Amino acid sequence: MAHDVPVAGTHVVIVGRGLTIGRPLANLLSLKREHANAAVSVVHTGVPRERMVELCLSADILVAAAGSPGLVTADMVKPGAAVVAAGVSFAGKKLVSDVADDVADVAGWLSPRIGGVGPMTRAMLLVNCVSAAERRVAIN
Repeated sequence: MAHDVPVAGTHVVIVGRGLTIGRPLANLLSLKREHANAAVSVVHTGVPRERMVELCLSADILVAAAGSPGLVTADMVKPGAAVVAAGVSFAGKKLVSDVADDVADVAGWLSPRIGGVGPMTRAMLLVNCVSAAERRVAIN
């Protein structure tokens, strides 16, 4: 069962400044639009750990997208916050999440840590491709 996590008026902290997730998501979530309109902070591995923890603890929504295994831990999550585990990396041959296991004990909502965001991204890419093709056919 899907649950909506309200975004407007919340504080979203994105851990990661990459071109694929971090920066674009920060721009999208700060737009003056329905389902956006959030106060957005971006932190990354270049930010001192103490400051990163402080900002993460203030987040209503926390998005982990740094590609650093287990970077986000339970002590960084405000109780009840929504946590989106978008970042993955490899530990040897094993695919691991940016979000540590213990976050599940604190978060009010937690996306699947492996295999959650990626499949949704691919599904929406296909939806957008079909929409573009349908518009092109309608134009011609």
